[in-house]
Amino acid sequence: MGEWAPPEVHYANLPTFHAAAAVLITDPAGRVLLVKPNYRESWLMPGGYVEADEFPHDAARREVREELGLTLDIGALLAVDWAPAADPRPRAMVNLIFDGGVLEEAEHAIRLRTQELDSYAFVSVLESAQLLPAAVAQRVPASLEARRSGATRYLFGGVLR
Repeated sequence: MGEWAPPEVHYANLPTFHAAAAVLITDPAGRVLLVKPNYRESWLMPGGYVEADEFPHDAARREVREELGLTLDIGALLAVDWAPAADPRPRAMVNLIFDGGVLEEAEHAIRLRTQELDSYAFVSVLESAQLLPAAVAQRVPASLEARRSGATRYLFGGVLR
């Protein structure tokens, strides 16, 4: 039997991954809030990367505050989407989607951070599938179903199984 590696060596050799936290926010009509970053072609759910020193739900709250000027209570974890490493991202990514609730009077509440975002829109599930990258489009219906059922959904590279 081999010798055990010291903890610093053991942990240094473990696989690493990125983590991102997004938020499902709807309006009273059930439409989903998406944002259009100015640094990519496609739309996204509000959110961003989890910093090394924060919990994912705190990252979700921080990103919504930074991007949209909203201070929301972040609710339940609705969906987890594991995305294997893919060019140009050399590491796998775990995407955590939290419930941001229903936003009343959204047009008056949102203060868009224009250094990062060009626009935002409340869209139907069908429209979200057209605006989001194919690899993440199923996160919206999966998150909505999780909100309705109370059961977290698990996606594999953007595919609900």
